[in-house]
Amino acid sequence: MKQDIRHMVMFNLKHDRHSPQAIKFLTDGKNTLTQIPGVKQFEVLTQISAKNDYHFGFSMMFENQAAYEAYNQHPLHVAFVNERWKAEVTRFLEMDFQQAL
Repeated sequence: MKQDIRHMVMFNLKHDRHSPQAIKFLTDGKNTLTQIPGVKQFEVLTQISAKNDYHFGFSMMFENQAAYEAYNQHPLHVAFVNERWKAEVTRFLEMDFQQAL
């Protein structure tokens, strides 16, 4: 079984969904987080289902648990969380998956 980890976070921002501030947050998130070694297949997502009230998502892959842990502790990730995430995200749901079958 593959040990890749898919890390996903769904979230809402304090900004209007289509505002320049929201687009800047998403763009800055992608530009910052993709600089971290070990981040693969980074995606910025927007919710289209009426069944879910989260507006946006980030999804990325890591080769293994060590790469995921290194990402969480990386200074760029820590700074983004402390300087942007905590200030601009109003709610979120974080999910980490590995392939089951």
